[in-house]
Formats: sequence, C-alpha cells, structure tokens
Amino acid sequence: MQDQTTAASAGYYAGRDNVRPFGLDIHNPVFMVSGITIVAFVIGTLLFKEHAGEFFGWLRPWLTSNLDWVFVISSNIVVLFCLLVAFSPLGKIRLGGADAKPDYSYPGWLAMLFAAGMGIGLMFFGVLEPVNHFLSPPLGMEVGDDFAAAVAAQTADPAAVEAAKRLGMAGTIYHWGLHPWAIYAMVGLALAFFCYNRGLPLTIRSAFHPLLGERVWGAPGHVIDTLAVFATLFGLATSLGYGAQQATAGLEYLFGFPASETSRIVLILLITMAALVSVLAGMDKGVKRLSEVNMLLALGLLIFVILAGPTWEIVSGFFANTGYYLAQVAPLSNWVGREDTGFFHGWTTFYWAWWISWSPFVGMFIARISKGRTVREFVLCVMIAPTLVCVLWMTAFGGAAVDQLVNHGYDGVANTVSEWTPELSLFRMLEELPLASLSSVIGITLVVVFFVTSSDSGSLVIDTITAGGKTDAPVVQRAFWCMFEGLVAIVLLVGGGLGALQGAAIATGFPFALVLLVMCWSTFRGLRAERAGA
Repeated sequence: MQDQTTAASAGYYAGRDNVRPFGLDIHNPVFMVSGITIVAFVIGTLLFKEHAGEFFGWLRPWLTSNLDWVFVISSNIVVLFCLLVAFSPLGKIRLGGADAKPDYSYPGWLAMLFAAGMGIGLMFFGVLEPVNHFLSPPLGMEVGDDFAAAVAAQTADPAAVEAAKRLGMAGTIYHWGLHPWAIYAMVGLALAFFCYNRGLPLTIRSAFHPLLGERVWGAPGHVIDTLAVFATLFGLATSLGYGAQQATAGLEYLFGFPASETSRIVLILLITMAALVSVLAGMDKGVKRLSEVNMLLALGLLIFVILAGPTWEIVSGFFANTGYYLAQVAPLSNWVGREDTGFFHGWTTFYWAWWISWSPFVGMFIARISKGRTVREFVLCVMIAPTLVCVLWMTAFGGAAVDQLVNHGYDGVANTVSEWTPELSLFRMLEELPLASLSSVIGITLVVVFFVTSSDSGSLVIDTITAGGKTDAPVVQRAFWCMFEGLVAIVLLVGGGLGALQGAAIATGFPFALVLLVMCWSTFRGLRAERAGA
C-alpha cells in the first residue's frame, strides 16, 4: 500500500508544477494564494484602520455567540476519537511500520512534548486565568460582585471560597488539558501515519488521501493546505500579540518604559528580526539553542515559584486540581443550556478556536519527532504528559496568586482582573515573592524567547505546508513567512487590539474545525486499512 501511495504522489514532486522565480521553490498554488492574501490583508488593514477596528470589534462576539456549539462539539468528538483509537486494536499500529524504531528515547521524546506544551500562552494566562475563574467561577456559581474584596478581607464564606477555588482551577485546566492536546494529537497522528506509513508528503492534504484519492493533489488539496496556512498564521499572530502586550507591560512595570502602541510595534519588529536571524542560522544553530535556553529558564522559574510560594499548597493542589478537573470535565464540555455565557463564550469558545488554529503547527512538530511509536503510546503520551505539565504550571502560578488573595489579603492580581490589565498578572504575583525583580526579568525574557522560537518554528511549518511538504525549501520562503507573521500581529493590534487577535483566530479556526472532523474519519479509514494489511 505504501508503494502505491508513494507512486501516486510522485507526480506531486515531479517538478511539473514547480516554478522558481527569484530562487523560490513554489510547488503549487498554496504559496501564491496564501501569500498574496496575507499581503493584501496587511495592506488593507493598515489603509482602513478605523473600519478594521470596527469589524474586528464585531467579529469576535458574533462568532463566539453563534458558533460556540461548532467548536465544542468538534473538540469533544476529537477527544472521543483519540481515546477510541488508542484503546482499540488500531492502537497497536506502529508509525513507520512494524520494524520502525523510535528516533528518541522516552525521556527525550517526553521532554520535547513538554517543550511543545510551553509557550507565550502559559506565561500570559498562567496567573490570570485561575484568579479570573476563582472570582467568576464557571457553571453558574454565583459569588457576587464584592467577592474579591470579601476574600481579601477574609470575610467571605469559607465554603464558597473553597468551591470557587475548585471550580476556578477545574475551568482553567479544562482549557489547557485533554481537549487541546487531543486536537494536537489528532493532527499529529494523521500527519505521522500518512507520512511514515503511506509515504505521502508531510502536509495537511495527505491526511485526506483515503477520501479524495488522486484529487488530493489538485484543487481540494490546495484548499485544505491554504486553510491550514491561514489558521496557523493567525493563531501564531494571536500568540505574538499576547507576547508583545505582556513584554511591554512588564518593561513599563519594572523599568518605566511606556507600554504604548508604538512600543509594542517596535518590540514585535525587533523580535521578528531576531526570529529572522534564527531562521537564517538554521534549525540546529537557531531555534534549537533558543528552545534549550528557554526550557531551562521556564523550569527554573517554575521551581522558584513552587519553593518561594505556598509549597505545600502547590504540591497537594497538583493532585487535588487534577481530581477537580476530571470531576468537572463533562459539565464543562456541555454546550446546552449554559448560564455561564461569559466563561463559555469569552474563554472556552476562543480557546478551542485558538487551539484548532495552532494544530497544524504543533501537530507537525510532534509528528516529526514520533516515528517508531505505536498509535496507542503516541496518542496517550501526547494527551497526558503535556496536560500534567499544564496542571502543574497552572497550580503553581495560579495557585500562588489565589493563595496570596485568600490567605494574605493581597489583591494585586485580582485588580488586574477587575481593571482588565491581564498583561500585568504575572508581575503582580511575582512582586509578592522574594527576588521579585530578578524573577520578573526572567519572566520577560521567557516571553521574548518564546516569541522568537514560536515565530521561527511557525514559519518553518507554514513554509513546509506551502512547499507541498518539503522541509528543504529555500530559506528565503521561510524568511517571508517569518516577517509576515510579525506584520499580521502588528496590523491586528493596530486594528483592534487583543479583541482583533482573538477574532482573527476564531475566524480562521472555524473552517479548520470542519477540516479536523473530516480528518478524523479519513485517518480512521487509513488506520483500518493498515490494520487489515491493505
């Protein structure tokens, strides 16, 4: 079967569609269509800034209010699909064939999965989200408008405080747990299986070969890959925008540099240039070294918060919070009759769209490092290991902030929620711990380096998709995508701030959610044929 599909795709690389203007390797219309569209988007948003702001201001609430059910149902189906595949006989299939050996040891492989789970999002939301959901718990729990003040004054009902802590942390972990990692596992499994077991190019369209056959190399495949490019680009732009907001806020908070729109634009440009240098240096000398530095800094900051914060609360909370999450995952996954529309629309719907838009990026990364694993160990490890890391991170950072409010009356982080200055949450929490200035500088450094590595890695993934699955396309193409990732983040910030970034992520995540559902069925058919020896 692998020989047949490899032969079927041979024409895709035969060179008949390739053109090389200015040294480029443009294999199909995906590069041209997506590139021209992104350039037009950047120019149009800059020329019509006011209209763009109005449009993005309308877009996000409309999408989250009307399409919430699409995202929640899609994510639920993907979770169930992953569990079904993992625990069925299909789970015994080995990626790369029965004789394939893993390229990495378990510790190395799991460490890279851990690296994929870390990013600007955890830095931005690690403190903010647990405190926000503690003060405004999901699932219809009412605590009152003066709950934060009552908690700080230690006059709130202890039972209500404990219930809010449980629901708040369960809601936080829900957004960072099994659902997003099942989405990543689904895309990663499809890419790895059709690449290593069927000999197809490492690009999104390959996952649809069982359904489309030879048409996957034509117009339908071009549409699928183009949607993947848009989803990845705007998902990355959202993360880059968050990183710019947080880094400039931290610089103002610590050193007095003004956190203006101009400073955010300058920061994005500077970091995009740094990412461009990393692109030109290559994977081993560029992003790999930055990732290693970032991992050490992130681990160091995590250990510091655990030791300097409420250590026992964090250690015991890791196990308790995991239990709270598992107990509430079913009601949190329900989309019918929800009363907590602020949580459901403002957080869950946005997150699911964001994770879906990131799925080609993360899925391709974990596919490239997972040859030789069985489907079962791939799915379970990708879903469980990073989820546990996220539980620990949220418990440490968010738990420390909640403890500061509940047991010490410190409302610095709570004020960032009420005043909606989310970019300051991390720094307000750290200022109550020893060595606040040093840890805050490390936090800013982490955000910046995550920014660089995300931009570099994202440009590699987008370039791979637009080059038809090639990983050795000319570096100028990767540099093009790196620069335009930064430009898209800038124009979205200029055209509507964080709301515009979120609206763009949801808008591109919606069509790709439908792609994911079809991908589940196509991958199932491919795995079933492999199991049958066809």
